Amino acid sequence: MGIQIHPTALVDEGAVVGDGTRIWHWVHVSPKAKIGKGCSLGQNVYVGNRVTIGDNVKIQNNVSVYDNVTLEDDVFCGPSMVFTNVYNPRSAVTRKDEYRDTLVKRGATLGANCTIVCGVVVGENAFVGAGSVVNRNVPAFALMVGVPAKQIGWMSRFGERLELPVKGSGEAVCPHTGDRYVLENGVCRLVTA
Repeated sequence: MGIQIHPTALVDEGAVVGDGTRIWHWVHVSPKAKIGKGCSLGQNVYVGNRVTIGDNVKIQNNVSVYDNVTLEDDVFCGPSMVFTNVYNPRSAVTRKDEYRDTLVKRGATLGANCTIVCGVVVGENAFVGAGSVVNRNVPAFALMVGVPAKQIGWMSRFGERLELPVKGSGEAVCPHTGDRYVLENGVCRLVTA
């Protein structure tokens, strides 16, 4: 299958890039970055040194994945969404030893122009709406919107809203896949696939 790298892209020596990954116009991948198989890095993406990107990750145009960010398999990063790695930056104060880790778990979607403040975990298959600002951990399957982001529902692995209350208990079926989800004590989980 091979790796496709556009001639305008810069992939520094030492970077690990998996088979089938496509790297488009004006991308810069730093020398210690690790990128999995079958990924797509859109125009003007930057990937820092202390970054791990899993398999089948889609990073749309104008996204910078800074040091201390980990994206598990099947993560989607929408156009111009933002990661940070310093919680309280000042130009005159060096804080490279204070970077906070950010983890985006398998299958999560980060909508266009959203911001993920460093130090949070975005749960598996969570869905962050466009323009939202996430400043705390996000549960698996949660639908988050707003500034700051608040949970307004639950999403299936397929990306469809589930008919479940935000709190309490319940069961729902994804209309496209037939997968069944159970909500108990604020935790949503897939029970059949």
